[in-house]
Amino acid sequence: MNSRPKILAFAGSLRERSVNKRVLKTAIKGAESAGAEVTYIDLCDYPMPLYNSDEHERDGFDENALKLQGLLVEHDGLLIASPEYNGSLPAALKNAIDWASRQSDRYERSKIFRGKVAAMMTASPGSLGGVRSLSHLRGVLTSVGVIVLAQEVAVTFAEDKFDCEGGEMTDERMKGNLEALGAALVEMLRRTHVGS
Repeated sequence: MNSRPKILAFAGSLRERSVNKRVLKTAIKGAESAGAEVTYIDLCDYPMPLYNSDEHERDGFDENALKLQGLLVEHDGLLIASPEYNGSLPAALKNAIDWASRQSDRYERSKIFRGKVAAMMTASPGSLGGVRSLSHLRGVLTSVGVIVLAQEVAVTFAEDKFDCEGGEMTDERMKGNLEALGAALVEMLRRTHVGS
């Protein structure tokens, strides 16, 4: 990695107007301002069947899962925004991680997640801000070898924190927290990945 870290950013929500996609874009600004090269992807563009090892062995590796693996291999860090569904992370996000973590003919398994550094955030319309999803996501990411920053951001009453069009965050304190999270990821990547 050179001194300009490469970060892959995505949200666990498939909703077009997801507040998690919007808070993620605020954190991306912080990472870019700190000098990172950020690639934003939408999991809607990478649909995958539910992971089933029998089907995997019989039918081979899903093409979108291979594309996701390729993106993960090319990047040093991850910015992930996860909504909370029934106290946990969404099935689409877990399924994407499950597929990407499997051995394929194209990518070495140890290069997909191991040693990457991730920053997590969540947003919800309620008072908890989706924090329960982050504890589950932290466990999943750690199990595949990702180093997860202790710092995380939960945006409560998220719909109230954006302008009428829903694109720009108007809550300056929360905007600062999200941008600082993106910058913290860049700083950690510079400390841990420069020259590797």
